[in-house]
Amino acid sequence: MVHIPDYRLARERMVKNQLIPRGIKNHRVLDAMGKVPRDRFVEEALVNEAYNDHPLPIGHNQTISQPYIVALMTEALKLTGKEMTLEIGTGSGYQTAILAELSKRVCTIERVRPLMVKARTVLAELGYNNILFKAFDGTLGWKEYEPYDAIIITAGAPKIPQPLLDQLADGGRLIVPVGNRFRQELIKATRKKGNIIQKNLGGCRFVDLVGVHGWKD
Repeated sequence: MVHIPDYRLARERMVKNQLIPRGIKNHRVLDAMGKVPRDRFVEEALVNEAYNDHPLPIGHNQTISQPYIVALMTEALKLTGKEMTLEIGTGSGYQTAILAELSKRVCTIERVRPLMVKARTVLAELGYNNILFKAFDGTLGWKEYEPYDAIIITAGAPKIPQPLLDQLADGGRLIVPVGNRFRQELIKATRKKGNIIQKNLGGCRFVDLVGVHGWKD
């Protein structure tokens, strides 16, 4: 009989030791982080590191973000379960799964097609049916389903891509790392009656956001 590891305790420890002590309070975010099997989204050779407090490589010069950063960005979106959410950078699909737990519908864009295909397969196996996928330049957004109540960009940008601001609903929240290629500040932008209000959530480091309104490949 094949032994399949049970990572529930690892998820519980991740929530208790990494997220709550650093100020993650939203119970819906904590529940989602405790539910989604992060081990399904990492390379097989790294599965025992899935719940450790650091990012991991997923191939194609991309990473799966540190659990705390996933929780921090997700909490900042203030999701209630009614949102149309846009994710720029599907990557492994882990952040996508967290968003799918907390949103009505998730539209996710990934420019590296093999990553998108792999993520779509894992997410389907886990039973998520409220996610739409697109292989495309994420800096251009996805106009077909705008406006979005929440937008999350999981790569570092030189500035907030204007098309994404344009696709944000009134009252909508956008989270993006902005800075140079070595260090960024996590910025939350909220649209209120046509105005964009920005808040700095602190320093971070992400892979490059490549595209027309990002870094050149």
